[in-house]
Amino acid sequence: MNVSAWAWIATLVALIAVLAVDLLIIGRRPHEPTMKEAGGWVTFYIGLAVLFGIGVWATAGGRYAGEFYTGWLTEYSLSVDNLFVFVIIMGRFAVPRRYQQKVLLIGIVLALVMRGAFIAAGAALISQFSWVFYIFGAFLVYTAITMVKGDDEGEELKENLLIRWAKRALPLSSSFDQGQFRIVTETGKRLFTPMLIVMIAIGTTDLLFALDSIPAIFGITKEPYLVFTANVFALMGLRQLFFLLGGLLERLVYLNVGLAVVLAFIGVKLVLEALHTNNLPFINDGHGLHWAPEIPIWLSLLVIIGTLGVATVASLAKSSRDRKRELAAAAH
Repeated sequence: MNVSAWAWIATLVALIAVLAVDLLIIGRRPHEPTMKEAGGWVTFYIGLAVLFGIGVWATAGGRYAGEFYTGWLTEYSLSVDNLFVFVIIMGRFAVPRRYQQKVLLIGIVLALVMRGAFIAAGAALISQFSWVFYIFGAFLVYTAITMVKGDDEGEELKENLLIRWAKRALPLSSSFDQGQFRIVTETGKRLFTPMLIVMIAIGTTDLLFALDSIPAIFGITKEPYLVFTANVFALMGLRQLFFLLGGLLERLVYLNVGLAVVLAFIGVKLVLEALHTNNLPFINDGHGLHWAPEIPIWLSLLVIIGTLGVATVASLAKSSRDRKRELAAAAH
């Protein structure tokens, strides 16, 4: 896929403009969006992603459009999982609802920056060392196994060294004040608010999620432009999706299992493709193990959509059953 420098520049300018609009909305009027407002923005961002994929289809062909849609769907699902952790963080630090939009927006910007850096590093590694795919594949399978074991997300949020240091070394206030990071008291003392600690927690969490998401997207497409845009579109509208889903997030009890299956599938796909194409004399004859099957992008898309669909339906069904049991128990 040949992407000109002008296409990169135009894409970056457009994305920065969209983020700037989001920043202006939050900066002028911090608030909790209504369902109508959140739904409108989520629909808008999903529509943009669909239109972008159609543009890729028209300019580069169906293969690359399929890679974009598959990568976007995978990253979007991982981003929804990211929302679970954001919910835990904001609940743990008791962030007022009117400031949660600001936290989410800054968290998304941090995620974009970190993923951009990982994408650049990953693309450079892949171009120089084809064996990196084996590492990516093994890491994804390991991550999937960890998810299936049911590690509590809350455990991942144990205060890390950076948070503990900040709490110990920085002068902190007990109030979020106006959602600022730093305030000056009536006596002239400068204090950091808990908002700074929240952002440190969000930033370190974004770093962990980037470690999962970048190998996953490279398992679908090797095109840096598609990797980057799929990640950006997956993060766009995440702030509004948080408020749109509301309590539904807690009902998606099997989402982690679905994501584990998806990540394991992509990890195996990466290893099979590497075996098929890599020139590794100590493993094959120097021309790749051609018996290793290549998984087409349409099959990847079907597996991902089907897995996430089943996980969502099963989650809602279980939540409904559990709620009926609770109501029945309360009635007795």
